[in-house]
Amino acid sequence: MIKKFNCRAWLCGLLISLPCSVAVSATPEGYQLEQVVLFSRHGLRAPLANSGSVLAISTPKSWPAWETKGGYLTTKGGILESYFGEYVRSWLTQENLFINDTCPQAKDTFIYANSLQRTLASAQYFTLGAFPGCEVKIFHQTDLGVMDPNFNPIIHDGSDEFKQSALAAMNAEASVDGLAGLNRELKPAYDLLSKITDYKNGSVCLTDKRCDLNSEPAEFIVTKDKEPGVSGPLRIGTSISDAFILQYYEGFPTQDIAWGAIQSDSEWKMLAAIKDRYSEVLFGSPLVAKDVSAPMIRYIHAIFTQDVMRQPAKFNLLVGHDSNIVSLLSILKIKPYQLSGQFEKTPIGGKIVFERWKDKATDKNLMKIEYLYQTREQIRHGDRLTLSHPPKRVVLEMADCPIDANGFCSFEDFAKALGALQQAAQKKE
Repeated sequence: MIKKFNCRAWLCGLLISLPCSVAVSATPEGYQLEQVVLFSRHGLRAPLANSGSVLAISTPKSWPAWETKGGYLTTKGGILESYFGEYVRSWLTQENLFINDTCPQAKDTFIYANSLQRTLASAQYFTLGAFPGCEVKIFHQTDLGVMDPNFNPIIHDGSDEFKQSALAAMNAEASVDGLAGLNRELKPAYDLLSKITDYKNGSVCLTDKRCDLNSEPAEFIVTKDKEPGVSGPLRIGTSISDAFILQYYEGFPTQDIAWGAIQSDSEWKMLAAIKDRYSEVLFGSPLVAKDVSAPMIRYIHAIFTQDVMRQPAKFNLLVGHDSNIVSLLSILKIKPYQLSGQFEKTPIGGKIVFERWKDKATDKNLMKIEYLYQTREQIRHGDRLTLSHPPKRVVLEMADCPIDANGFCSFEDFAKALGALQQAAQKKE
């Protein structure tokens, strides 16, 4: 049974909760956590595509209604983010970065969100969970509902040479045979979507005479000042599979999730693969990732070197999108990873955690990078996150910053790699 959320009970519980004394993870003796940067994907939202869109024309069936406006953070999504905040605060208190039951000083936190509702609200709920009753400033640009340039994954290089190179890079990222090859690989997933939606009886077929999802014209699109794009089954399939996954997360009754037609975990993985590959081919090729993430790389570099706002913030939270995470993982050359208990590779609400540690015995700075995320069941059931019931943590490794048995690499190597990326980003200005 899916939990129903009582906001009053949640707020009361938030105010009286106390950190547990359960260990988060094994840390070598003498290691001190000194700085944390979380890059977070926003929390649980309603589908971006609404009635009258690709969802409506792809099926004769009625889509279950959402109480939340399309693309907005849901109430449940906000509560889950507050749970994340509670957990992170407990962890940071355990590691002596913060003092229990004490509000942080203004100089110790830096929280910065993209200015869309789902990102800003995610930051607000996280902050409420992490620092209840405290005055913690959340930075965002003045124009709400408009993408902040630092988070906007658009093409910056308008040259024809770059366009052709980017198209080639995206095709190479897709498969040996480019986008056509990827669509062939995903055909079983597209066929499953067509069956679930009864695609042949949707208005896209009956009115527009486009009856085969696999036959939709497909090409990559690269235009200056716009996000990389793709047409065809990959884009259509992403919109539909995204809606199904969000229904699952939000806690819709089983019969209302894809009209009860998804029968197994293997089918869920097939559908999630469409979304994952969509993000990877658009934002994950090294050439495109370097271009679209240039503003954010400069920002992260400043946090670790110059200190944003000229303050040595111990805790930094940046709230953006899965496209940001995909491009960051690409340019940082993060090795392949697996997220157990999840359908997605960049799950909703997931956070890339950059941790700067000090080895007191050697006085050396170390870096540890982890993926912090909720499992699909934790999201669906709305589980509260604590040190005794934590989110999942998976250590990530950069190709240019090899890790030891405990997941730590040299901060010097990390800073060198980040500095090289920052210099490349400056050259694009």
